[in-house]
Amino acid sequence: MARQWGDGGPTQTLHELAFDMYEELCPKLGVESYRKLPVLSVSPGGNKKGKQDNKSKNKQLSDIFPKWLDGSIGRVSPLGFGDDTAQVTPKEFVEKMLEYVNQPDKPGVKVVIGKCTGIECTDGDDGDKIVTAVTYQDGEEEEEKFLNADDVIVSAGPWTCMAEKWFDGAIQLPMEGVKSTSIVWKPPTGDDTVDATALFCGEDNRFGTHLEVYPRPDGTVYICGIGGSDYITTSELQDSAFLFDCPPKDDRVEAAASAFQMMSDTYSTRGELAKTQACMRPCPPDAKPYMGRVPGYSGAYINGGHNCWGIAWAPASGKAIAELVLDGESRSVDLRPFNPARYTSQGRGGRGRKKKGLSVGEQW
Repeated sequence: MARQWGDGGPTQTLHELAFDMYEELCPKLGVESYRKLPVLSVSPGGNKKGKQDNKSKNKQLSDIFPKWLDGSIGRVSPLGFGDDTAQVTPKEFVEKMLEYVNQPDKPGVKVVIGKCTGIECTDGDDGDKIVTAVTYQDGEEEEEKFLNADDVIVSAGPWTCMAEKWFDGAIQLPMEGVKSTSIVWKPPTGDDTVDATALFCGEDNRFGTHLEVYPRPDGTVYICGIGGSDYITTSELQDSAFLFDCPPKDDRVEAAASAFQMMSDTYSTRGELAKTQACMRPCPPDAKPYMGRVPGYSGAYINGGHNCWGIAWAPASGKAIAELVLDGESRSVDLRPFNPARYTSQGRGGRGRKKKGLSVGEQW
């Protein structure tokens, strides 16, 4: 997470609010993977392998220069010194949130693992539909089940675009899924700790990479920015593309490992991969998330399409939508730029009383 990395546009508040929320919530929840850490920009070096004393060559950055960055590198510059840059493992954060809310004195949350197949509604007096339930398939069972609901928030990453069908075409959610490989390194043999400095690396044309390197508190190192991503269309996502199986690409694993080992003699000589994997980033055409009400429906909301910022913006997005559901409007975040109906054709939903999700009277 980076508090000041916004561009001053509509998403700036998401950067700032979420960063502050993580800083407050993680100690309260006991999230061990949260920490502030410095960030360096690193250009790839030449083809010379072997151990390099890069820390001595960058004395002005010696306090934040990681000892494992001891291979062939080019120019190095700071992107953050750890005051407004931080990291967290999202799985642990979610698990700690669930533990907190399910304490005896808290209201409790039940998690159901399944695949949503639709939304049940009744007709309201004003012409809008009223959400009453979610239909889903539980695990491997094919039997359709119902989960009663007064409010439904669709927050399904790239597969959020499936909601077009669930809401009978009342909303259009164009989405491109960017399927990318990533790798995780074990701690180097003989090292109990790994220096906590993240890297954003320049383009390395030898391997087709632009690595992002994130050491974790448990000593592992997560790396993405591997290149060779696949671009999945809206229609493919709506057909459940890669929903259940999202495999990595072997050639990109090899490329990423080779690129990193050129930069780190430590990992070249004592490193071992712990995991290879792939994920899917949800990308609307304008790179802004979908956050807000579904036009023509009461109790239906969208919160998806956060591109590569899903982890960084998560708490702020959740707070904004919670305010919208409970209070009728979001006070924390201006949701107008993120209107989920901004790509919806005129005349859909609400019997003509809404234009692109905005109430405009009986005719427009």
